[in-house]
Amino acid sequence: MSRLHNPSEHVRQGSSSNIRNMEEYRSIWKDSVDEPSSFWLDRTLRLVAWEREPTIGQQGDFNSVVKEPFSWFSDGRLNITTSCLDRHIEERGDKTAILWEGDQPDDIRRLSYRQLLEEVCRLSNALKKRGVQKGDRVIIYMGMIPEAAIAMLACARIGAVHSVVFGGFSAEALRSRIIDCQARVILTQDSAYRGGRKIPLKDTVDQSLVETVTDVLVFRHSGDDISWNEGIDVDWNTLVAQQDSQCPPTICDAEDPLFILYTSGSTGKPKGVVHVCGGYITTATYTHRTAFDLREDDVFACVADVGWITGHSYIVFGPLSNGSTTLMFGSTPLHPDAGRYWDMVERHGITIFYTAPTAIRAIAAHGNSFVEKYDIGSLRILGSVGEPIDPAAWQWYHDVVGKGRCMIVDTWWQTETGGISISPIAPATPTKAGSATLPMPGIRPILKNEAGETLEGVAEGRLCIA
Repeated sequence: MSRLHNPSEHVRQGSSSNIRNMEEYRSIWKDSVDEPSSFWLDRTLRLVAWEREPTIGQQGDFNSVVKEPFSWFSDGRLNITTSCLDRHIEERGDKTAILWEGDQPDDIRRLSYRQLLEEVCRLSNALKKRGVQKGDRVIIYMGMIPEAAIAMLACARIGAVHSVVFGGFSAEALRSRIIDCQARVILTQDSAYRGGRKIPLKDTVDQSLVETVTDVLVFRHSGDDISWNEGIDVDWNTLVAQQDSQCPPTICDAEDPLFILYTSGSTGKPKGVVHVCGGYITTATYTHRTAFDLREDDVFACVADVGWITGHSYIVFGPLSNGSTTLMFGSTPLHPDAGRYWDMVERHGITIFYTAPTAIRAIAAHGNSFVEKYDIGSLRILGSVGEPIDPAAWQWYHDVVGKGRCMIVDTWWQTETGGISISPIAPATPTKAGSATLPMPGIRPILKNEAGETLEGVAEGRLCIA
């Protein structure tokens, strides 16, 4: 049986978390599941900027949802971009919000919170210029460039519902999502480069168009020659440059939809999961801050794609709501070689690194030398996401990359939850190779013994590290 690893002094030093040991974890977890409505109401009032603060937490539950959907913060009103952008300008206006590294290591851009807000407002005004209104669906089919995040935030700014489609999906997959969510506007780019390979995104959009699409905004990123559909295609760069850099946020109800993200589900047919404004931004903000013991000077690198829920919650919305510097990565872990991640850690001083077990195994297969050649002493937290991590990969991550002093935060969650459900919490909880360990506050697991009897192991103080 794998042994438990207690958080090191390197992880504990400088922590400002209110969950610093197992006693505090158990206390907060028990409060959260005993009184979930008041627990989450308290957290959202602390962490989220509301136009009209809610006085109601939870209404309904999974037992009553068949008859009537349950809701969170139903009397509250907000625009989530206020949490992600506006409230940071006074104290963090010049702080780097998005640190982007493209396919080549020297392809780098930095956007401060002030610059990001201005770019979001310009695109918001451009979308309104093209007739996009609150509640309209907008497809985003782009590579991993800052404009993809800007597009997500701009839609949220005006109350439009965005649906990001992974830039590696086919025209058929893109078309099915356009039809299902009834989008009439698509945001895309000419081409993207990933792992040294060109991805002709605009060509794929051309193949996916349906009659209901009226506008395709095309960002000129690579400068490639592309086909142009007069009357439908719009030059993003030109249109956005003409717009004002201020755009007041459209105030939404807490239960208004924020985005749709498609998941294959049990049948293989894409199903749109809808996340709403108030509950989602609360989940993303709280889990990002809590699981990783977030600090003001952290450089947070989630090297996923915004086409997946991981990119939504832990590249864009969670980090920006928390005022972090968030890294967007536009390449692959093996380009130009297996040292790409660790070269990036050294150059940018990354403190929290969040990737998938698949990538960890691929890098480990190339040996330790690609890690050891770089100074990665800035790392404090190493995260895992996407699928269960096997004990061997976990141990390699812990020993070779983390040098035995970084904490492995192995997270379990899914598109439907919107945020981390089971995870170690830095710097409080012990970890174990191959285990996501414990439920986050607010998550009540159903635990059963061999006889099928329900256990309340966490509340009783037992470590439920399976």
